[in-house]
Amino acid sequence: MCVDYTALNKVCPKDAYPLPNIDRLVDGAAENRILSFLDAYSGYNRILMTPSDMIKTAFVTEDTNYFYKVTFGLKNAGTTYKRLMDKVFSHLIGKCVEVYVDNMVTKSASHL
Repeated sequence: MCVDYTALNKVCPKDAYPLPNIDRLVDGAAENRILSFLDAYSGYNRILMTPSDMIKTAFVTEDTNYFYKVTFGLKNAGTTYKRLMDKVFSHLIGKCVEVYVDNMVTKSASHL
């Protein structure tokens, strides 16, 4: 089953939350001895929607009506996820963690 949210995405205002400068992220990681790369593959598809917005994703099947409870397939899912990761890791970003959408790098200058 495939639900086309093209029309919904067209009327949603674009969230202009900025992505970090990739050059700064690479330069910040390059000075470290140990790097761990984490990919939260499609993590943004697991963010719960505001209950009042769930109805906007409603679709009909032969049996019943359904709606999404997560931001799956919606235009601002990536930026919403990035904002959440920035909030979760706010005290670590730039020190020992870098976040780029659903990719994270933990870094350490030494093995200790």
